[in-house]
Amino acid sequence: MTELLTAAQMRAIEQTAISEGEVTGLDLMERAGRGVVQAIFDEWPELKATPHRAVVLCGPGNNGGDGFVVARLLRQWGWDVRAFLYGDAGRLPPDARANHERWRALGSVEPLSALDRSAFTDAAVVIDALFGTGLSRPVEQAVWAVLAMAQQAGARLVAVDILSGICADSGRIISLGGFVETSAALTVTFERAKLGHALADGAMLSGRLCIVPIGLEGQMNALCGGSRSDDIVMVAQAPILRLRKAQGHKYTHGHALVLSGPAGRGGAARLAARGALRIGAGLVTVGCPPEASAENAARLDAVMLREVADGPALARTLEDGRINALCLGPGMGTGAREAGLVAAALQWRASDGHSQRSLVLDADALTILSRNPDLFAALHTGCVLTPHFGEFARLFPDIAERLAAPATEGPAYSKVDATREAARRAGCVVLFKGPDTVIAEPSGRCAVSPACFDRSAPWLATGGSGDVLAGFITGLLARGLLPFDAACTGARLHLECALSFGPGLIAEDLPETLPSVLRSLGV
Repeated sequence: MTELLTAAQMRAIEQTAISEGEVTGLDLMERAGRGVVQAIFDEWPELKATPHRAVVLCGPGNNGGDGFVVARLLRQWGWDVRAFLYGDAGRLPPDARANHERWRALGSVEPLSALDRSAFTDAAVVIDALFGTGLSRPVEQAVWAVLAMAQQAGARLVAVDILSGICADSGRIISLGGFVETSAALTVTFERAKLGHALADGAMLSGRLCIVPIGLEGQMNALCGGSRSDDIVMVAQAPILRLRKAQGHKYTHGHALVLSGPAGRGGAARLAARGALRIGAGLVTVGCPPEASAENAARLDAVMLREVADGPALARTLEDGRINALCLGPGMGTGAREAGLVAAALQWRASDGHSQRSLVLDADALTILSRNPDLFAALHTGCVLTPHFGEFARLFPDIAERLAAPATEGPAYSKVDATREAARRAGCVVLFKGPDTVIAEPSGRCAVSPACFDRSAPWLATGGSGDVLAGFITGLLARGLLPFDAACTGARLHLECALSFGPGLIAEDLPETLPSVLRSLGV
């Protein structure tokens, strides 16, 4: 995956190709259906060897038309196929109606209401072509029940474009209630993944995602490379060339400072510092209260140590112009001393007295920001905020409330929408953590780092992993990456480390796995 499209962006691409005379709607529907059949055979080669049974569930729109193409092609392959229609055939869109009639020349169309459990007996696959990316209204409970029935019967559920009931822009279930837990074994989408495949429920319920070309690459490239390319959400990448080290000395690659909490609470800062060092910062220092010096000195080697008692002491430390990135929050505490540290950090300027320096604010620093409007107002473009949902809700309660509200129509408010809105309000980069991590900057530029499908990494849900991520981003800022690029790269490498290590991962493993990950990427 590279770009993640909205339903409207995909429709615009299709309509451009059709209006320019390069393809017809029927052509696209035929290509889509053929792509679904080929994807099924690629996923389960044994199904190609001999005929089997299939049940095709067709909806009232063009997704249903794709379903009728699949039904016809499987019948021509020798399969026993039953097709069911949800809705009135007379009200199908023209292209879907044409494929409905083509199927009718080969087999009957039964109403979905007539379907019962016996229809799925011995079915090798069930095709979900009920509702695709254009879904804008809640799905009835009866539809969920049919899909659940198919899954309970042991059939392989194959979703065309996206599992019915999932909003293609947000990944959220559009329902008035009555959702029956259902997931696809395979989802076949076209040209590019949609946002809903990588976000929220869509990332968990789509099964294996297969992306099929249908001849729209030219229009796709025009959209993604055009003047409004910032509207396109990207999958977070790691820029290989920027990660390589050229000639120079340690200060050439930056000096990161990570602030620690009191005695007994320094582990999080040490994890962040280790992450910053492993990702290539030339120097990393932990700044701690004087009473925590002995503890940290006993645990640090390549990472340096400096006493930072309070905000004025931090201001004096930051007069060293070689320090160019600062991390606050992991295990730091939320008292008056710590609020003073955040205030001093936000006032930190470069030697010209004007340019703001690079800050990562995580964990306790985010709690401090949520309690102090004046500090929140001091955020600037050099900052990166890294909240999980609870921290996000404290910082942006109205945005979080809207995101958590039930989705009753589409396109539903998404995590991408929420993160973009938060970044505009904060005036800096926001990295909203989770299995569907979203990164946005105030301009609206946005990326997603999805840990889903064959890249799922549930073992990242372990204490301290977020501290390491904060350290990765801080180290990249020290090396000179811009805040958005550092956040995207840090998130991507964080996930790659988890995937490389696998089950049993603890936070300490992430920095130690990074060198092999970097080598595998060609750094």
